Parts: sequence; structure tokens; C-alpha cells
Amino acid sequence: MHVITAVCHHRLRGPYTGVDTVLRALLPDAQQRWPELVEQHKVELLYGIPELAELIGPAPSTLASAGPFSQRTRFYGAQMIRCMSQGIVTFLIDLARRRAEAGDQPLCLVFKDMHAAEPTTSEFVELLTRRCDPATLQVVVSTVEEAEPEHDDRSHDQLVAAYIWSDGTSANQAEIDAYDNADPAVLQRLHDERADELEPGADWGTLIGAVTYHRERGTDPHGRGQEVLDRAFQFCVETGFSAAVVDLGIRGRAVTDPATQPKQYLRFTQHAASALVALDRLTESLELYLDLRAKFTDAKVHMTVSYGIAMLHTRFFVPRDHEAAIGWQNNAYTLASLLPDPAERRTYEVFQANGLALVEMHRGNLKRALELVDGGIARLNDELDDQEWVLHRSQLFYNRARLHAALGRADEAYAEFSELIELDPLYTDYLSERAKISRKRGDLEAALADYDRAVQIGPPFPELYYNRGTARLAVEDVDGAFADFDYVLEMEPGDVDTRLTRAELLLSTGDAQAAHADVVAGLELSPDEPRLLAMLGTIELEQDQPEQALPHLDAALAGDPRYPAALVNRAVAHFRLGRAATAVDDLTLALDVVGADPDVLLNRGMAYLACAQSELAMQDFDAALALPGADVEELQHQLELCR
Repeated sequence: MHVITAVCHHRLRGPYTGVDTVLRALLPDAQQRWPELVEQHKVELLYGIPELAELIGPAPSTLASAGPFSQRTRFYGAQMIRCMSQGIVTFLIDLARRRAEAGDQPLCLVFKDMHAAEPTTSEFVELLTRRCDPATLQVVVSTVEEAEPEHDDRSHDQLVAAYIWSDGTSANQAEIDAYDNADPAVLQRLHDERADELEPGADWGTLIGAVTYHRERGTDPHGRGQEVLDRAFQFCVETGFSAAVVDLGIRGRAVTDPATQPKQYLRFTQHAASALVALDRLTESLELYLDLRAKFTDAKVHMTVSYGIAMLHTRFFVPRDHEAAIGWQNNAYTLASLLPDPAERRTYEVFQANGLALVEMHRGNLKRALELVDGGIARLNDELDDQEWVLHRSQLFYNRARLHAALGRADEAYAEFSELIELDPLYTDYLSERAKISRKRGDLEAALADYDRAVQIGPPFPELYYNRGTARLAVEDVDGAFADFDYVLEMEPGDVDTRLTRAELLLSTGDAQAAHADVVAGLELSPDEPRLLAMLGTIELEQDQPEQALPHLDAALAGDPRYPAALVNRAVAHFRLGRAATAVDDLTLALDVVGADPDVLLNRGMAYLACAQSELAMQDFDAALALPGADVEELQHQLELCR
């Protein structure tokens, strides 16, 4: 086999340590032999490892990547990084397949020191291991290598230096013991020397990993240490390395005095709190915001804290508390209006008004939300030139377009999304949103064109492939739909929506066995998921097995007593088993959940008829006939039976 060994210790190069080694080894040959494959995955390959541009050329620019950090209002997080990692995994799988087809040796990737890998690398290796085909690509994972103790002739000073020059990654016990027992002043001097050696010309990975490690332990942790931590931190914030942002933010706080360096302390804390949200560590995020609130009396700090806590309440806490959110966000807006600098006051008032608009949207006050966004856009247009705060203004335009869509103003929303696509053509959210409008209009061709473009230029977002799959299904492109659903479930086998849709498609094409296997696979990951349990019962019903269907439908309704599909199908099972009265009860509850539905009314009418309650049956049939989408022929037939 063609073996590539990558050391993954996070102290070397932070996120993607080891992944970068593999790509550096493979990309030159891949670029020469299959340049179209490299180009297809260029965004993902360069996103977190921009140094690879020296091998494959620069990444395309976006509004977010081109703008200054001080004006950044669009941030990504762990989910974006996961999508990028999925794209790199897809690249490696395809590359390994092509190499095998060309007669090359199968690839074997060895990832060492995984016990100390940064979470981004750990997640990547997990994805690669799960998805790869061992016939063409094998993955070997190792932690600390056990070694027989042997006599070491090196002096104490040599052992200490060896440990430091390993950038703190050595597993040699003699080196570790020597380091632990060394004079602290000597250690500081050696850490400085190693940092001085590494820092000039260091790439981002080395800066995040080894350089920050040494500067923190050198002679000036609060000066040069804090400065390099801040540089590494900013890169990770811009990229969306959430775990690294939290790590560097906590370390940055430790070497920053909030009394004398409030701006730096606020920056480390604010972005670390935001990154904790992306990692679903909401309580820790709130604790950091409250820590800022306790440490500072500055209005801008309290404005930032109020905004952050408002977003936790309106977007992330379960249950959501939009009323608490509006209180915190009103406070953020009020504090913004009191800032002494006119330019800062204007910028932050508009930003906080946008936050108010989000909360109002969640409260159901769409028109008020639109007024706030419109006001912010008008103010920035009047007071700024075209090149100032471009990214933030695009966010305001985006929010206005989404509000227009939510208010049913499809033409305005479509035009605004089209303008945004021209402004920032590589931001795939705009294409996805415009595709939604096209679908509602019935223009599936336009929707598919936008989905295809988004797939071509962006990382593999599972939701994007799922949406394209359902659009393909709507135009009867069954093979295309299967391809998209298959890819989603290859990436994310726990995606319930895709699992259900693919099972339904398999069932509709006559492959009940495959549909059953699909749902069972989903239940292995989510044993109590009501939708999967209901689908399992539906499959049994389709095979005319109502007795086998009932336990699954009962289990689904135990998890969600008002799940309509389970209620309707359980009613069908009871009806087939001669329990029409019980079917009526389930269908009545289903109607209470979904409202007047012609198919459910038809079914309940038939159940009433089987109970010899023809007057109630006729009432349901008549009500169903008055609704759009009713099966008129069947309803009229049932009315004749009643008469």
C-alpha cells in the first residue's frame, strides 16, 4: 500500500493538524492528474488550510473573506467546519478510487497521536473512517506508542531541549520528567528560543499550534504571548474553528488584564462565548457573558453582553423565551444609542436594531421587524459611502429579503435575493433562499438551476442536497433524487428527514424491503424517533400487516401523541382489524392537529360508516367535498353508500 503517516498532535498546528500533512502529500499528484477533481473541492481544501494555495492556487474571494475583521458581522462555526471536512473526505474517497482505477497502490493513511488531536482533526478522522472504502483507502489510528524503557545517555539539559523542540508533543518519559523538573527560568528562555525560530514565516497552523504554546510559556506571556494568541484567535474566529476559538479565548483571557486591556479581554470572551453556542455548550456561554457583566461598567461591554444573552434566549435555549430576549435586546439597543462616538453610535444602533428585528420576527411581529431592518438600511445608505460596512449591509439586505418572503411578497424577495447573488455570488444561502421562492411559484426548473449552482460552488451542506433531492423528485427525476439522498445519508446517517424521504421513495418504487432496512438503520441511531417508528408501521401496512404495524405506531405515538401520520396510519390499522370505533378516535385527534383535511375526513367518514353512523359519515364526506384537493369521485361513491 501507499502509506502516508500524519502526526496529529494539536500543539503542532492546531485544527487540521495531520489532515494538512495528508493533503500536502497527495495534492501535487492529484493536481497534475485530475485537476478538475481538485477544482471541484477547492473551497473545502483551502477553507481551513489556506497554505495549500501554494499547491493548488488561491481560494475564490467572498464578501466575508475580503472584508476587514473589525467590520465582520457574519461568522461561521462548527457546522460549517463539519461540512468542509465532509467535502475533504469526499475528495479523498474519490481520489483513492481514481488512483485504484489507474492501477496505483491502495492508499493507507496513518493518523498518529490521536489522543492529543484538536477536535476538528478528531471529527475529520471519524468521518473519514466511517465513510471510506477499505478496498481503496484504509485508515489507521494510533495514540501514544508504547516503547520499552532504554538507557538514555543525554544530559538533563539535552532532554529538556528535546522536549521543547518537540513543541510539547514528546511521549518520551525521560524528556517529560526532565522538563517537569527544570528551572522555570531556563524553560522560559528555551520556549522563547523555539518561538523565535518558528515564528518568522510561520503559516497559520504553526502560529495557532506551536507558536502560541511557546509564547505562553516564554518570558513575556502577557505581551508577546497575548499578541500571538490574539492573532491566532482572530483567524480561528474568521474561519469558524469553534473548539479552537474557545480554547484560545480562554487562554487569551488568562494572559489579559481586564482592567488595563479591556478591549482585548472583551474580544477573547465575546467570541469564545459565541463559539460555545456552536458547540451546544449554552450554559458555559451564558457564564462568560455574565462574567463580563460582573467585571465591567463600560456601556459597550454591557451592550455586547445584552445582545449575546438575547440571542441565547431567542435562538438557542430550549424552550425559547422571546419575551426575555426582547428585554435584553432592548437594553442592547438603548446602550448603543448612548455611545459617545457618533460613528460608533450609528453603526451599533443599526446592528442592535437588526437584533431587535430578529427577536420581533420570532415573536411573530414580521411587519415591525421589517420596519426596523428598513430603517437600518436607509440610515446606512444615507450616512456611509458604498464601500463601508459592505458585509453588514448585505446581512441587512438578506434579512429584508427573508422578511419579504415570510410576508408573502415573493416578487420583492426574489428580486432582492437576485441582487444579493450578484453582490456575493459564492454565498450559497442566497441561492438556496431564491430556490425556495421558485419552488413556491411552481418554477422547479429555476429552483433546480439555483440548487445546482449552490452545489457546484459550495461545500456539501446536507440540507442543500436534501432540498435538491426533493426538487428532483418533484420533476420525476427519481435517479437524481436517490443520488442526493444517498449522499446526504453517506455524510450524515442520522439525518431523519432524509432517511424518511428515501424510505418513502423506496416504498413508492416497490422496494418495501429496502425501505424497511433504511428505517431500521435510522432507528439504530435514534431508537425513539417517532417519525421513523411511524414509517416502520406504514411499511408494515403497505405489506398488509396491520397487526405488525400497530406496535410501531403505538411506540411512535408514545413519543409524540399528536403526530398526525402515526394517528392516521394507526387508524387504518385498527380499521383493517375491524376496530372502526377506535379508528374514529385516532382520526378525530388527527383532525384536531392538522385541521380540516379532505383525506382524513374521508377516512373518518368511512370509519363512521363502518360503525353504522351514516349521518356523521355524510357530514364528513360533505365537509371534505368543500375542500381543495378532495378525492371527489371516492367521496361521491361513499355518499351513495351512506344513502
